[in-house]
Amino acid sequence: MKLWRFLFGSALALFLLTGWPGAARPAPLDELVAAAKKEGTVELYAPSTLTPEGVQRLSEAFNKKYNLSIKFGYSPAGSMTRDVGKAVGLAAAGQPPDWDLMVVHDGGHATLWLRKVHKPFDYAKLGVDPKSIQYDQGTVILANQFVLPAYNNKILPPQDVPKRWEDLLDPKWKGGKLGMSTATHHLARLATVWGEKKATDFVKGLAKQEPYLGEFGTIYTRLQLGEILVSITLTDSFVHRAKVTGAPIVHAEGIEPVISPAYNAGVLKGARHPNAAHLFAVFLTTLEAQEIWEKYGGQTSAFVPGTTAYKYAQGKKVLYMNQDQAEMVDRLTREYGKILGFR
Repeated sequence: MKLWRFLFGSALALFLLTGWPGAARPAPLDELVAAAKKEGTVELYAPSTLTPEGVQRLSEAFNKKYNLSIKFGYSPAGSMTRDVGKAVGLAAAGQPPDWDLMVVHDGGHATLWLRKVHKPFDYAKLGVDPKSIQYDQGTVILANQFVLPAYNNKILPPQDVPKRWEDLLDPKWKGGKLGMSTATHHLARLATVWGEKKATDFVKGLAKQEPYLGEFGTIYTRLQLGEILVSITLTDSFVHRAKVTGAPIVHAEGIEPVISPAYNAGVLKGARHPNAAHLFAVFLTTLEAQEIWEKYGGQTSAFVPGTTAYKYAQGKKVLYMNQDQAEMVDRLTREYGKILGFR
């Protein structure tokens, strides 16, 4: 009897400390879903090419997958460079960010990471591939862009299409015939393979061409109208838009290296709805979300075999950026902006 009492008492003490063996603690995903449910909202900043309809599709799939009814606010990107700067400024002033989750290129997230504006999260414990986790657990990669010079194939003769990056320095392009967006991080990435001197000399040469400067949307429109002949860089999201709408805007294929910024999703420090935002970032790495993103945004991950991006990258010299290059790319992005005339 004493032995039975002892065993019962020991089992009771173990239960009080740890719970019955069969009553396991909630899984990390269940805990995050429950926390997200209490928040009920995500303020999302994402590329304008995703469109409100794309966000609606993603939100519907997300809510269905996790049995939630999260409401989404969507701020379409105009100038990611400008808006990343805004997020940095608010953080420096101790103010909460306008957005919970920012989906921007990895160059923008490099700026946020260097200034400690991310709210890190252990994404790996929820099954996200470690290769897709960047910036000290501050972001996850969800898609790759491909960036090249672009032109209007109804206007520019085939013989004038650039074959190398250096062809953009030909004097025939001088006087506003080229267009350059605020995404000067595209050019900064060239320094990771060319070296700083060659890349900087190249940007100085572009500045002498007196390119038209503007945000991506404006550059794209002027390219359609023939007001500029070549966009120095254009993301494949705009080429995808052109294909969908029938616009004659194409990349100058064959130029290498192909610049490939990655779209990363990162929750901002001080976010009002961090749990819902972290859960949505995890969702964006799933095949279900990838299919929706490709339909509306035109991209997938280059690191997932079988995707469109993976197939496109095969046999090409593609320029990816890693975390170790973030400081240089961030510094040169600002420097090249000044050289080109952005203020």
